[in-house]
Amino acid sequence: MNWKDLNSIDDLNRAISASENSLVVLFKHSTRCSISRMALKMLEMGWDGELSGVDAYYLDLLNHRDVSAAIAEKLNTEHQSPQMLVMKGGEVLGVSNHSDINADQVKKHL
Repeated sequence: MNWKDLNSIDDLNRAISASENSLVVLFKHSTRCSISRMALKMLEMGWDGELSGVDAYYLDLLNHRDVSAAIAEKLNTEHQSPQMLVMKGGEVLGVSNHSDINADQVKKHL
């Protein structure tokens, strides 16, 4: 799994644009939260060749709260942590929070 960093509003805009051509995952991670750490591990463990064409973006939301707020605003989603958004065509197809985050939630949208 090759994470792309989501560190700025420009990065977010690029991720949204990338979703026009491929499936995109945005993962909002709290580095101080054990539940978030578990969700990240479960997502990475389930990521396989079937998801090779999916762009995965990683947000350290403690260091980039502005980006987290922009995700909620631009994509009309309620902020949760941890949280995974699956996008295609500039639209959010699915949102998973906490222990519901896993690769199968992404595969549903292939």
